Amino acid sequence: MSEQSGPLVQKHSENGITTLTLNQPERRNSLSMAMLEALSAELEAIAADSETRVVVLAAKGSVFCAGHDLREVRDQFDSHEFQLELFNQCSKVMQQIVNLPRPVIARVAGVATAAGCQLVASCDLAVAADTARFATPGVNIGLFCSTPMVALSRNVSRKHAMEMLLTGELISAPKAERLGLVNKVVDDQVLDETVYKLASTIADKSAHTLKIGKEAFYRQLEMPLADAYEYTSKVMAENMMADDAQEGICAFLDKRKPEWKDS
Repeated sequence: MSEQSGPLVQKHSENGITTLTLNQPERRNSLSMAMLEALSAELEAIAADSETRVVVLAAKGSVFCAGHDLREVRDQFDSHEFQLELFNQCSKVMQQIVNLPRPVIARVAGVATAAGCQLVASCDLAVAADTARFATPGVNIGLFCSTPMVALSRNVSRKHAMEMLLTGELISAPKAERLGLVNKVVDDQVLDETVYKLASTIADKSAHTLKIGKEAFYRQLEMPLADAYEYTSKVMAENMMADDAQEGICAFLDKRKPEWKDS
């Protein structure tokens, strides 16, 4: 097995797009405690970075992410404290992605299983190569994918989520697209082109507006219908007072390109 080369999570920023790349292909980019802590630190930094407008989450090698590091888990079989800390840390990272005031796009090439599938489901958008595959196979080793279930069940229908969770079987990228786990499936040769075209389209919008919209989207999902409308009405009224909303409306009426202030 080759030695680790470079940081566990590589970071590259260009044109308002920050790419975070899981960089432990020799360990199938598994979510060890160290990987989770590295990813958490990068997400925390991005949350405070006004230059980043969109985040792309990628991975090196033929596996996007195989879930938790089972060797690490096995070494800590006797420590309930470690196991709880590991799953809490993983849950923290998934919530950081959802709560990040920047859209996050998963770039999926290869296999995404267990917590790796959870990682894809936690991102706001996902683009997959046609060779990618997905599964929540914990049931096969006696460890039900309970935390991956949270993100999965919020992206696909209950019966499809239960089928994945109960069988543990791999599904193809086209099926994942049909179920709503990913937005788009493309040939591997145009994966980067597709991902970064999507990222650039989003990065061209007002960062302030995107932040408002992403937060409101996830909050209203958990509300009863009447509460959701009451909440989003308040959000839109507040949004209308923002510089970028007023600039955008004036630019549309004047038939010109808006000049965002991100405020």
